[in-house]
Amino acid sequence: MKWFQSLRWRLLVLFFIVSFMPLTFFSSVLLSRMEFYFVKKAQQEWLSKANLVSIQTKEGNYLKDASNYNYFSSRIIEMSKEKDFDCRILVVDKYGFVVVDSSFTALNKTIMNKQIFDALNKKDSAEKYQLGDQTIINAAVSVPDKNNKDEVLGVVILSGNIDSVYKSLADMKSQIYLLSLVTSLFVGILCFVTSSLITKPLKTLMKFVQRITTGQLDQKVDVVGKDEIAELGNAFNHMAEQLQRVEQSRQEFVSNVSHELKTPLSSIKVLTESLIFQENVPVEMYKEFFTDINSEVDRLNNIISDLLTLVRLDQREVPLNINTVNLNDVTQGILKRLIPLAKKKEIKLIYESHKDITAEIDEVKFTLAISNLIENAIKYTPNGGEVKVIIQSDLQDVFITVKDTGIGIAKEEQSKIFERFYRTDKTRNRETGGTGLGLAITYKTIVMHNGAIVVESEEGEGSTFVIQIPLRHVWEGGTR
Repeated sequence: MKWFQSLRWRLLVLFFIVSFMPLTFFSSVLLSRMEFYFVKKAQQEWLSKANLVSIQTKEGNYLKDASNYNYFSSRIIEMSKEKDFDCRILVVDKYGFVVVDSSFTALNKTIMNKQIFDALNKKDSAEKYQLGDQTIINAAVSVPDKNNKDEVLGVVILSGNIDSVYKSLADMKSQIYLLSLVTSLFVGILCFVTSSLITKPLKTLMKFVQRITTGQLDQKVDVVGKDEIAELGNAFNHMAEQLQRVEQSRQEFVSNVSHELKTPLSSIKVLTESLIFQENVPVEMYKEFFTDINSEVDRLNNIISDLLTLVRLDQREVPLNINTVNLNDVTQGILKRLIPLAKKKEIKLIYESHKDITAEIDEVKFTLAISNLIENAIKYTPNGGEVKVIIQSDLQDVFITVKDTGIGIAKEEQSKIFERFYRTDKTRNRETGGTGLGLAITYKTIVMHNGAIVVESEEGEGSTFVIQIPLRHVWEGGTR
């Protein structure tokens, strides 16, 4: 059954089944309606023939005047043998006594059944019933009195075979079912042939997917049209681009980590070798070099701590400890701690808020994120500049704006500043003592709070960072 694993063969079987079943059902309904129509038509024809016999019986007044009985009997027998009739004809009086029977089977006997009784009450009918392997129709029509139409003198009964109708239906049934089968096969084969239009691009796409699984991320499929297959191709290309970006980011991250760790290690190695290979080194130099070594060790420790923080944030190893916190108090506390850093550069710190704002946050993590942002603004603002922190809110969100008059960020670099170790100036972070991970930690923390952070900046004019987070924290699965 390996052939059935092919999508094209499964489509063939599927379309055959899907087309054959409705066609079979439709054929059954059609045959049923045709049978009803032909039987109804046959009943009407037999009632019409019975009415002809009834009219002749009435006009001849044969049921009241027995003087012409022999002629009447002969006439009935002749009519039963005519091509238009070819049936058994019975005439019974109002008491059910058989006056004439073209087959002589029930002559001079009494017959009374529901159909005859209904006909005596002027309810003419034609009924179908099965006699052995034959299908018979009995048509019963009343015979009124010639002189008094309200009086019924008897009933004319015609009994005929309609097997020809069912033979025609049987022939049509075979043809209809055969046509349904052929049509279903044709639809299935047509779908099998045209399914290549679907399976071919899917097979091509699968080849590219397999290449990606082997590490060949530079894959791109040619997209033609605007159908679902084209959408799938576009989604694949987008996925491949994202994977390339992730891989490139990973490689850059590894490279940056290696570089950041190697720089202080290299400094430590140079300082220690200087002490080892020099003779008669003065105590003052020992102190100076050990102070530098201690500084580089602190830098290594800061880098490793920030890296661990980022990893834990990425993997959600550190759960959020959400509490309702007054953001005004948190922000003022941060500014109070950073006043000494601002005073060194004669930078003016401005705090602006027009009302108390409380929000559901993890105070420790959120404080670190805001501290990183404000500290960066101070570090990259020239002496005598200004850093402004503004807190606002609406009914749903709180907005924290950090605006500085610093050196600014180039337009092409603004989308990259939240990447790990990314530097707009490759030497700036080392001069200011940063690890290059502060904004990445800030970004990740804001995202964990279901918020967003945007930046607007002009080189030489300063930067504006705006943080937006919901007042009520939304947990996965809903607010609690």
